[in-house]
Amino acid sequence: MLVQLSIRDIVLIDRLELGFGPGLSVLTGETGAGKSILLDAFALALGGRGDGALVRHGAAQGQVIAAFDVGGDHPSRAVLREAGLDDDGDLILRRVQMADGRTRAFVNDQPASVQVLRAVGASLVEIHGQHDDRALVDPATHRAILDAYGGLQREARAVAEAARRYAALRSALESQRAAVAAAARDADYLRHVVEELSALKPETGEEDALAERRTTMMQAEKVVTELNEAFEAIAGQGAPGPVISAAMRKLERRAASAPRLVEPAVKTLDAVLIAMDEARTVLETLLREAEFDPRELERTEERLFALRAAARKHNVAVDELAALSSRSAALLAEIDGGEEALKRREAELAEAETAYLSAARTLSARRREVGAGLDAAVNAELPPLKLERARFTTQITTDEASRDEAGLDRVEFWVQTNPGTRPGPMAKIASGGELSRFMLALKVVLADRASAPTLVFDEIDTGVGGAVADAIGQRLARLARGVQVMSVTHAPQVAARADAHFLIEKRSDAGGERVATQVSALGDAERREEIARMLAGATITEEARAAASRLLQAAG
Repeated sequence: MLVQLSIRDIVLIDRLELGFGPGLSVLTGETGAGKSILLDAFALALGGRGDGALVRHGAAQGQVIAAFDVGGDHPSRAVLREAGLDDDGDLILRRVQMADGRTRAFVNDQPASVQVLRAVGASLVEIHGQHDDRALVDPATHRAILDAYGGLQREARAVAEAARRYAALRSALESQRAAVAAAARDADYLRHVVEELSALKPETGEEDALAERRTTMMQAEKVVTELNEAFEAIAGQGAPGPVISAAMRKLERRAASAPRLVEPAVKTLDAVLIAMDEARTVLETLLREAEFDPRELERTEERLFALRAAARKHNVAVDELAALSSRSAALLAEIDGGEEALKRREAELAEAETAYLSAARTLSARRREVGAGLDAAVNAELPPLKLERARFTTQITTDEASRDEAGLDRVEFWVQTNPGTRPGPMAKIASGGELSRFMLALKVVLADRASAPTLVFDEIDTGVGGAVADAIGQRLARLARGVQVMSVTHAPQVAARADAHFLIEKRSDAGGERVATQVSALGDAERREEIARMLAGATITEEARAAASRLLQAAG
């Protein structure tokens, strides 16, 4: 429920802090005192349309904060989690309205889009009035309302799941049909591709490997002569190795007689021999790597030419030839086995359609049963609201050709205001006053099954009085046992049944130059005085005070 409403610099409201509790709260005051301003500000916090004109004259911006206490499993928390926002503790909705028309939205002090704020607000509060064009009046919501009233959510989810499965299978079947048809048109070309590439047997990465091997062979052809000459110089018949070895042995025999002169020479010559041996090993390795069959170079170039020619022909990279071969073979397999696969998918689709229709027909039958119960419950509420000659009916039109995730039914709430008149959609047939009373009757019936935790009724008692106003007050009070109800009212019979009474009035500053809307919570004596004013008008008489006391006593 709504626990706190804070408004700053909105139209005639300077600073306003209001606390709300459970039950029925009424807001009363003279015409023009600012009741509509209060509701406009509240709607702004719930994601309503912003307007720079809402900002109080002289202020740069206005702000509205609405704090709600809701359970951990309330749908509003799921909306926040889906948007990636924190939903711990109370939900605090804040809207900042700039004088230039821009707005900013916050949920629990986290920046949020207006769309998220609106979705959260819609799950927390419903606002109803004589000219309301949303909620119960909107036929788009009637099917969901009926399902909620009858507890048909489980059956509705089953129908939605069956519809999604049927749609997915139908889409898959259509895609396969299109693929097989396209493949069949290109069957001759595909067989040519498969035959050609099966003979060529391309491999991924083969082009790079062949190009590298060809480069190596072409480079070897140029340097192999020089490598041979270097090898001959190091290890051939004229190589200096044996001469150096003989000289080193002679020096070694003289080592004892002149060690200081001989040992460095022997060490140096030994290093030369070791280096020559390492050079010989390296050159032998390089010569082996440089060895190639000229026919291998020819075969490599022919293979590269064949691969690149095939790639150009099929307009793909060489490395994509293997994948092209696999795809073409798969398409041919689909052509060859396509009819059998299509039959299997068609059977699956027929099975899914049967399952959907069975679930949807069951849901339709249950909706008709629930609709009859809803009609009886609403019609029982109408006579005390001076709609004793009116009838409420739930129109359910079932069309198996119009299938969607919600089933086969179109649901719309119709009314007949007088016997002999033509029934029709509630929003078109009922007058403003009648419409508000039909909505109240519906909300009383739906309160514990399809309702937001906070309901706001904006002057739904306009144009009625006496027993009808008292009946409206009774139903608002009964409705407030299950949900929080706020009502802007001019009817003393409604105000007398409130759990909390707020007075809205305009007050001027000491100099009379600045006017502001003030809202104050009334105590028992103040309530009696306000209800007496509502009964008597500008001049409050003792008779009016006595009548107000009787109303409060009767309501209590």
